[in-house]
Amino acid sequence: MSARASVETVYDLLRLPEEEIRRRFRVLKARLPYLYKTVLPYRHAPRTVIVVPSLTLDQEVLSKIRGIHFYEERMLYHLMLLQLPRTQVIYVTSQAIHPTIVDYFLGLLPGVPISHARERLTLIYCHDASARSLTEKILSRPRLIQRIREAIRYPEAAYLEVFNSTPHERRLAVALDVPLYACDPDLIHLGNKSWNRKIFQKAGVPYPDGFEDLRDEQDIVQAIAALKRRHPDLRRVVVKLNEGFSGEGNAIFDFRNIPEEVGNLEAWIRRELPKRLRFEDPVESYERFMRKFEEMQGIVEIFIEGEGKRSPSVQGIIDPLGQGTIVSTHEQILGGPTKQIYLGAMFPAYRDYRLQLHELGRRVGWILSREGAIGRFAVDFIAVPGEDGQWKLYALEINLRKGGTTHPYATLRYLTGGEYRLEDGLYYTGTDQPRYYYATDNLYSADYIGMTPEDLMDLSLCEGLHFDAATQEGIVFHLIGALSEYGKLGAVCIGASRERAEQFYKRALQALARASQGRTKCDAQPRTPEERGAPTHFRPWWTKDRPLV
Repeated sequence: MSARASVETVYDLLRLPEEEIRRRFRVLKARLPYLYKTVLPYRHAPRTVIVVPSLTLDQEVLSKIRGIHFYEERMLYHLMLLQLPRTQVIYVTSQAIHPTIVDYFLGLLPGVPISHARERLTLIYCHDASARSLTEKILSRPRLIQRIREAIRYPEAAYLEVFNSTPHERRLAVALDVPLYACDPDLIHLGNKSWNRKIFQKAGVPYPDGFEDLRDEQDIVQAIAALKRRHPDLRRVVVKLNEGFSGEGNAIFDFRNIPEEVGNLEAWIRRELPKRLRFEDPVESYERFMRKFEEMQGIVEIFIEGEGKRSPSVQGIIDPLGQGTIVSTHEQILGGPTKQIYLGAMFPAYRDYRLQLHELGRRVGWILSREGAIGRFAVDFIAVPGEDGQWKLYALEINLRKGGTTHPYATLRYLTGGEYRLEDGLYYTGTDQPRYYYATDNLYSADYIGMTPEDLMDLSLCEGLHFDAATQEGIVFHLIGALSEYGKLGAVCIGASRERAEQFYKRALQALARASQGRTKCDAQPRTPEERGAPTHFRPWWTKDRPLV
């Protein structure tokens, strides 16, 4: 630790005024270019990665997601950094992670003795299941912060990894005296829906017609009326909270069955709004949505219609030097009444527009880098087939943080040691073989409730689903802690083709259905050597003609 941090106590640091926190944060941030150039590129360079997988987002919105407190497990892919022989990982969570889950991820490490990896892993828990964000829980525990600081082996080569960056994460970085490898919290407004539309305009990226910086119900009414006048055939508009995520903050206003003679359009919309506004969240109420809208503000834009439309996305990284690159594309799997709730993704996006996504993502990344943003970003689109046979892409939002597509891609990359190639938008393993995946956070059934992590490990092996390092295909499960209580599970299904990846997903569904009925393939009575798993080409190295010597 620095001399300053060694004199000040954690209690002193936590009491610092916000302006001093900002100043010290900037000093810590200046370390990132050095780390990026002299530490991160080198396999054997010592480093400490402190992972705080806090979803520091609106807790009222988060509470609608089943098993949300287990989403801290989604960043367990960082344990795969332990394949770097001098890397230490400190992983902090609200509650203890089941030992079987930790063993599962350590067992995935290619070419690393588990004992060696485990010695470089430090798990720290808050023992707090409350609804506050993990970062807030840590900040309320000075002694726990001191334990984290004392656990850091390489203080000059340490940095903090988080899910999203807010003033809470900034204060935690200062308290730990390590830089935060994420966007400066003073720039988080760049990720809200209103600013997204402004960035799309600056970048020259097409986006739906609409209005931003709306404050209340009156603004919503006026925006909907203006869009209807601009587009007389308009069927639906979408109302979005600035800070909504995964589609949970979206609502649809439907113009269908509108009377031929409305008269005062604004007055009609004002009367109809409470009745016609339909929410993606089935338990949302009009009153609560409007209260959240006044808190967060938001946008109204036309709902893109079209037969055969898709929902692709592009992901990029802006490094501490301000340079960026595109790292992946996906086809998003969406659910909910109007298909706006994120459920999972297929990698990569379809070839029809994959390279176009690269270019549009590059433009957005360039604007973000000019604004000073660093770290991961993703841009979600709607793709609609045009009459000329070409796909039309409309940008919908920017996620200036890690997201639902971050952990599947990181899992693939850490497991296979390959690269994403911009020339064709495909991922190739270290042996130059293409790989695809089908990923979801929402393998769910009430029938799965009661299945333990040990049950899942047994199922994965018996059903031949476990990721095979030799073939570099199979399934990596996550959100395992949510399985027994909520019947919910995540999976990254990796295959040599898109069809193979989807086949693994379907096999997982079938296997979970069998397991929920108390049976797996291991429970069947094998009749042949093949069914028993016996080798079919086994031959002893000695024979009757070759005596034992």
